[in-house]
Amino acid sequence: MTPRNKNNITDRFEKPIAANESQERYVLRLYVTGMTQRSTEAFSAIKNICEEYLEGRYELEVIDIYQHPELARDEQIIAAPTLIKKLPAPMRRIIGNLATQERVLLSLDLKRKDPLPEP
Repeated sequence: MTPRNKNNITDRFEKPIAANESQERYVLRLYVTGMTQRSTEAFSAIKNICEEYLEGRYELEVIDIYQHPELARDEQIIAAPTLIKKLPAPMRRIIGNLATQERVLLSLDLKRKDPLPEP
C-alpha cells in the first residue's frame, strides 16, 4: 500500500468521526441565585458560548436555586453560579466565574475557533 492510499483510508475514517462529534447535542444546566449581577453575567457568558460554538445543538436550562432549592440539593450544588454539562459524557461541573471563555470551552470539551496567539 502506498503512503497516498494509506492517507486516503485514514481520511475516510476520520471524516465521519469528526462529523459525528460536530453533531453531538449538549445538555447544560446553569444554577444561579436570583437575578444578581453574577447570575446574569454567567447566563450571558454561557449563552454566548452556546450560540457561537453549539448553534442549534444545545439545550440550556437555567435554574434559580432560590426558587427551586430541591433541584440544587439533588445536584449537590454548593456554590452559584454552577454550570453542569449533562451530555455528552463525561458529566462536568464548572463552579464560579464563567466569564473566562477559555476555561469554559476547555471544561465543555470545545475547541476555540481561532487559536490563541503564541507568546
